[in-house]
Parts: sequence; structure tokens; C-alpha cells
Amino acid sequence: MDMRHLQYFLEAARWKSFTKAAQALYITQPTISKMIKNLEEELGVALFDRIGKRIELTDAGSVLLTQAQHMVKSFEEMTSHLDELTKVKRGRIRIGLPPMVGASFFPKVIGQFREQYPGIMLQLFEDGSKKVEADVGAGELDIGVVLLPTNEEQFASFPFVKQRLMLVVHPSHRLAGSREASLLDLKDDAFLLFHENFALHDRIIAECARLGFEPNVVYKSSQWDFISEMAAANLGVAFLPEAICRELDEDRVRIVPLTNPAIPWHLAMIWRKDGYLSFAAREWIAFARQALSGND
Repeated sequence: MDMRHLQYFLEAARWKSFTKAAQALYITQPTISKMIKNLEEELGVALFDRIGKRIELTDAGSVLLTQAQHMVKSFEEMTSHLDELTKVKRGRIRIGLPPMVGASFFPKVIGQFREQYPGIMLQLFEDGSKKVEADVGAGELDIGVVLLPTNEEQFASFPFVKQRLMLVVHPSHRLAGSREASLLDLKDDAFLLFHENFALHDRIIAECARLGFEPNVVYKSSQWDFISEMAAANLGVAFLPEAICRELDEDRVRIVPLTNPAIPWHLAMIWRKDGYLSFAAREWIAFARQALSGND
């Protein structure tokens, strides 16, 4: 039995005539008669009492009628919902964003996407790059934004930002007026860093170790604006991406290019290579790729 059998049966029951049902379905009368006969043989019961050219439901046919109506309605609702999914009219996308990324790059993109696809729900989860990558890998997020490099064997991706970290200091800091600063120049300063679940934390610690010193980390936070406020209060030195530094009040802090080493801040959107991507998620990736082009 397939759904077409049930649809033909319902039309025959509605019209009480194989001929009229066939005309309504745009098929031949022998076709619907054969379909009904096959259905009766499969179920082992007579569904219609043939009375000349007229047909009437048997008691078994009446039982099937109620069930068939529910089944066909459910099938039609299912196909309608699937059609909406494939045409990207509805869906849900779970996206992981580090705080700095969400504030700087995504409000406009999300607004444009919502305007074009109002039926798609975007669920945003804010966390550090390391946690976002782990959650995408575990299937808890569909898509994430992370700091490069990432695991190319596990994730597909597209990069959309190539910037570097800048030094953020109080105006009275000895390097406030410098044209550039070396990380080694800061070995005796108090460091204001992101928490350990942020990839930037590990990267800065690793660069300090490579230069032969362990930084004096006095505060850790998950919020870039809090870190910048602590630098403005002269509680230590901070390291923030160029995009964030453009939003800082330069009357309260000084921004100095960090060199030797220049620490890159390259971002990419990632998703699992071996995971299922919904139609909505695929559309988001294509939309975001185009919207974020030219952010380098």
C-alpha cells in the first residue's frame, strides 16, 4: 500500500463512483478500478459494494475511510513542511560566535538574513573560539566562527577576516606614544587576557613562552569591553583585534600596533564535513559568505 492507493480510495468514496473519481484525478476509470482492487486484495477485505454504476462503502471501507483521511492529511502536511524546508522558508540554525565577532561583524548580516528568510530561526550561542569549535565538532552547533587555524580534516570552512592584534594601554603607559611595540617590551607588565576557552588566550601565552617569559596575568574575562575598560583604568595591558580597537575611545586608551611578533587574528566560519547540513544552514553559509566578503 502506498499513499496513492489511499488518495484514490478517498476520491472513490467521496464521489461514490469510479468514473467520477477518475475524472477528478485525471486518470482512466480502469486505472482507479485496478488500484482499488489491488488495495482490497492487499487488505483482504472488500472496501466497496458495487451497485450497478454506483458504489457504497462496506463496513471495512468505512473503517479505512477514517484512518485514510488522517494518514493522507498527515502526509500532505509532511510534504508541505518538507517543501518549505527545501525552499528555505523555515528551519533552525544553531550558530556559535565569540563575543568580539558577534559584536563587530554579524548584527547587520543577521538582520539582512532575517529580512530575507523570516521563517528561519537563528539561535546564537556566545562563547570562546575553542568552545565553539568543540561544540560544532560534537554536533551541538550547526555552524561556528573560530580563530584560524582549525582542524581542516574535520571542518569545512571559509575565512572572512584577516587582521592582527593591537596593544591597548592607558595613555600614561610608557609605550602609549610608540609607533609599534614588541611583546618582549611588555614582559614586566600586568596582562589582561581572555579566559582559557578563548583561542587568543593560548596564542598570547604561547608567544610569550617562545620569547622566553611567562606573563603576569592579573585579570581574565570573556568580554572585550570589560578588558578594554580595565586597560583604560590602568590595571594592565590588553591585546585586542583591529576591528574592536576601532570602537574604543582613544581619549581613554592608546592603541599601538604589536610587532615582533605580529599576532594574527584570522577568522573563519566552520561546519562539520561529515555532518548533515539543513537547507537553512546551507543557505546561511552562502548568504554569510557573500555578505562578509571584503572584511579583510
